[in-house]
Amino acid sequence: MVTTAGSAPTPGTILHLRSCGFRVVATDVDPAAPGLYLADRGCLVPPGDSEAFLPRLRQLCAEERAVAVIPLVDEELLGVGTLDGPATTVLLPRPEFVRTCLDKYVLMRELDTAGIGVPRTWPMSEWPAQAADTAPGGLVVKPRSGRGSRGVSFVGSAQDMARAVAEGGYGTEELIVQERVTGPEYTVSVVAWRDGRAQAVVPKEVVLKQGVTKYAVTRRNEAVEEACRAIQENLRADGPFNVQLCLDGHGRPRVFEINPRFSSTAALTRAAGVDEIAGLLSQAVLGGPPLTDDWHEGVAMVRRWTDEFLSESQFTSHGISPAPPAAAPARPSHEDAPDEHRSPVRAR
Repeated sequence: MVTTAGSAPTPGTILHLRSCGFRVVATDVDPAAPGLYLADRGCLVPPGDSEAFLPRLRQLCAEERAVAVIPLVDEELLGVGTLDGPATTVLLPRPEFVRTCLDKYVLMRELDTAGIGVPRTWPMSEWPAQAADTAPGGLVVKPRSGRGSRGVSFVGSAQDMARAVAEGGYGTEELIVQERVTGPEYTVSVVAWRDGRAQAVVPKEVVLKQGVTKYAVTRRNEAVEEACRAIQENLRADGPFNVQLCLDGHGRPRVFEINPRFSSTAALTRAAGVDEIAGLLSQAVLGGPPLTDDWHEGVAMVRRWTDEFLSESQFTSHGISPAPPAAAPARPSHEDAPDEHRSPVRAR
């Protein structure tokens, strides 16, 4: 079972797992999520942060006899992790690691205590005003929990800070302040499982990021790889995780976030030679072999829209439709004129 079928990378993950021979059930809150229609079965679920979500997912796991669940969005992680058991394996790190990563301030403290480089970080209520003058790259204001660059602001002065807080919509207790590190940014796939060994570490230099990474290139960097292995050794994720970091002016890694799940750039990791999702899934449910840290440098990812085609019977077999239930046909534009008599396809 793969969640978050509407996320840009998820349809590719679903199709890849099916090509590997797995039967895939996809879930999402939105009936227009494309991955729902590319899986063997698509199912609607309540929002991941609602009380109804976990009972619904538990029900689906039982009905579909799901041997594994791959959750891909932060607000689902702690809840879905409780489904892990003899019948169903949840492909996540240990709950303690997930909980630590979901609170960015707690994470920075844990990493700093372990001697792993991080930017200077303060709770919003404790940040020193002079920090804005001593941080060459300025400061970053972000929620203690959140994803996709939501609520993130860059500030260069105490005045900017006050404006960012006032306009951000978050309470002071919900925010942290970090020194901004402006060197090259990396997003790193760390492949680990329950034996505690980091099977592979694949750094990808970010070329363009807009909420999620859009363009990136696999890049060998010994310091980055050592820092990511140190995270596994000290914090014991014992499951897949994604490290986000920047290099400072001396080329030293400074970790600013960890996603305790598969990365949205897992497809690039796979293209470089490490199939982290299918590989860990195979280990978890089929007793497959560990992955090897053998991958190609200089593989570039260009994230784009793509189209998939299937029969109408496959499209309607899920019993759901992306079309609004009572939507009136839109008035066609001049560009749409040739198709003005076409009706939307609905589930029968």
